[in-house]
Amino acid sequence: MDAQGLGSGAIDSVTPLTGGTQNVLLRLFGDGAEYVLRCPPPGAKPEIHATFLREARLLGALAGTAVPHPRLIAACRDASVLGAPFYLMAPVDGFTATPTPLRGLYATDPTWRHAMGLSMVDALLRLGEVAPDAVGLADFGRPEGFLERQVPRWLKHLERCAEQPGWPGPQALPGVREVADWLEAHVPAANVPGLMHGDYHFGNVMFRNDRPALAAIIDWELATLGDPLLDLGWLVATWPDRDGRGAGTIRIAPADGLPSTAELIEHYRQRTARDLSAIDWYVAMARFKLGIMLEASHARSCAGKAPAETGAQHHASAVRLLEAAIAGIEVRA
Repeated sequence: MDAQGLGSGAIDSVTPLTGGTQNVLLRLFGDGAEYVLRCPPPGAKPEIHATFLREARLLGALAGTAVPHPRLIAACRDASVLGAPFYLMAPVDGFTATPTPLRGLYATDPTWRHAMGLSMVDALLRLGEVAPDAVGLADFGRPEGFLERQVPRWLKHLERCAEQPGWPGPQALPGVREVADWLEAHVPAANVPGLMHGDYHFGNVMFRNDRPALAAIIDWELATLGDPLLDLGWLVATWPDRDGRGAGTIRIAPADGLPSTAELIEHYRQRTARDLSAIDWYVAMARFKLGIMLEASHARSCAGKAPAETGAQHHASAVRLLEAAIAGIEVRA
């Protein structure tokens, strides 16, 4: 930090922050300034190191755009400094809404909860408006054939779960083949390629404290170039129900006042030139993909590599996601 002109002298304090299990997140104070350091956990594989540097590149590219994001300060590729590449970003003045109860007027005013939901759609719209070429991200992914690659990729991911001892097999996820067949038979014509977050839900955004609006989108590890409508489908697929229960560990309390999924889609539709006529496909694709991702977590728990309680919770959520995907397919049949 001294060599990069980021203050000078010792770090005054280091405070761990919550933010997932796949990274180290620390708040640092030094020379009168505050920083947040993010890096892979100890012992992470080289491909994980590359993912964090890729995330730092994206955050740097988003500077000057209307996308709410943590401001990148500096990144270090040299793993010898801390044992892994890392980057520093500016702290975000905000909070994560799940799984802890909401705070302030978010907790007491339903109109704030309604606005917070719509602000998540607004942030997706801003992300979809970024021209990758204009921000130096033309090579950030392979948008050609992106939608066609999804089902085969995630079926292979499910197959690899069999490597985990104790996993009962794909029959643990009823309907997955039926959904896969429908998705492959109804791939929509691709929209204009754009930047995607890849895991867009309540747990990966922060909200402002002073007004009902998004403060930042966080956790960009899965970002790529693809079809931005899959992010909207992901938001719908993970959205909390009337009891505030969303996919995986997402919980919003209280939940009354949140927009309906139909409102989320319509809010997006009225503010974009993208074709949403096949939005049901994107929602089904999101449920299919996320269901498999959560089932992979369950498989790891079966092998003793993750807490059994978390694995059971993720399995139950995966089953619900596939049931919802099947129900949507049957409605359209």
